[in-house]
Amino acid sequence: MALLTHLLACVFGTGSWVAINGLWVELPLLVTVLPEQWDLPSYITIIIQMANVGPLFVTLMHRFRPGLLKEVAVIYVIVSTGVLACLLLAFLWSYTSPIAGVPHSTAFLVLTFFLSLVDCTSSVTFLPFMMQLQPQYLTTFFIGEGLSGLIPALIALGQGSGISRCVNDSRVVNITSGNETTEGSVFQMETRYLPANFSTLLFFLLMTVMMAACLVAFFFLSRQPKVWELSQQQLFPSSVILSSFDQVPEEGAGSGGRGGCPCPDTRQPGEAGPEKVSYSLAKLAFIYFLITWVSSLTNGVLPSVQSYSCLPYGNTAYHLSATLSSMANPLACIIAMFLPGRSLALLGALAVAGTAFGAYNMAIAVMSPCPLLQQSQWGDAVIVLSWVLFTGTLSYVKVMAGVILRSRSHSALVWYGAMEQLGSLLGAVLMFPLVNVYGFFQSADYCSLQCPA
Repeated sequence: MALLTHLLACVFGTGSWVAINGLWVELPLLVTVLPEQWDLPSYITIIIQMANVGPLFVTLMHRFRPGLLKEVAVIYVIVSTGVLACLLLAFLWSYTSPIAGVPHSTAFLVLTFFLSLVDCTSSVTFLPFMMQLQPQYLTTFFIGEGLSGLIPALIALGQGSGISRCVNDSRVVNITSGNETTEGSVFQMETRYLPANFSTLLFFLLMTVMMAACLVAFFFLSRQPKVWELSQQQLFPSSVILSSFDQVPEEGAGSGGRGGCPCPDTRQPGEAGPEKVSYSLAKLAFIYFLITWVSSLTNGVLPSVQSYSCLPYGNTAYHLSATLSSMANPLACIIAMFLPGRSLALLGALAVAGTAFGAYNMAIAVMSPCPLLQQSQWGDAVIVLSWVLFTGTLSYVKVMAGVILRSRSHSALVWYGAMEQLGSLLGAVLMFPLVNVYGFFQSADYCSLQCPA
């Protein structure tokens, strides 16, 4: 029975951010079809930030109308919404409609908002629910939350989405010379996209299955004796979120999504919990600055320009960057679990290193469509490696910052979440006009580029 509960907790955790993580790894294929093209990542980034109205609404309701929202009912609603949105996305993702005379993928963007609403709201509902189960199941839930990024990345790797090759296409054209018109052949390199191993329809259906599995797992978890007993009483009181944070320093805390991962419990079995650590105001300010800075880079600034930094090297480089960097996030969580580093000097150094990788990615995006080492395999390898190291190092910094604050107090973790969302919002708001309004970044067809040697 305990093993089954662990399995249910893991499957329940995979539904926390699987939909949005699935969108990110499918982008190499989507940008070749949808009218937004290379601007699509910036649209997704700003939509995710807009979806924070979900957790804000839940928090305000618990503050001003305690007891009105019932925990189990809220989770049923948001997970069911996620299942329906994924299912509709599978069939409607390619539909477009004109807005101000310009075609836009309205169905995709609207459904992306609902998926973001589901995943963002899960951050303030799934964890309080798990606090009603035995403590050992919380770690399993966090493992599932990490898999919500890993599984879609593995599926996208198997799909081979967005991979292309350049072909020499000859066309017959009329050439006028004086009074004579003759036919001639013109040779031009064109991009031919290789068919994916399976369609986007099937990919989103697989995401639907994962969301449905999350719903089924929650159904059985909510039937656990302790949870069922609580569900018959006044559910989701105003103190449930704060009381859950009170327990977090003992068991763990986390935040899902792109650029975030669960804060692991770094204790060995049977080891006593960490004592509360006292930090000076300057050190606390430094920790919160790191969280804000790292979140702005990983959740707002760099995701908006990933297409511009990778596509000049070809769709294969973009495909590998999107999928492998998504894998780097849960890998960083695992490393932090076994090799924790609480030194602020170490975290500062890693933040500088991650920022350097991000600066390289940004510089390549600015140089688009003719970046450094474009026609070299070294250029492909460096940009993929830079994205993986950027995501991995900064994810480790966020995890360890959460571990440090977890040993302080629950209010410190509340401020952790606030600074994380603030950084993400600032990054997205900064980049959206640069990408979509002022056209600061330029796109081009990889195969037909005429770049200086």
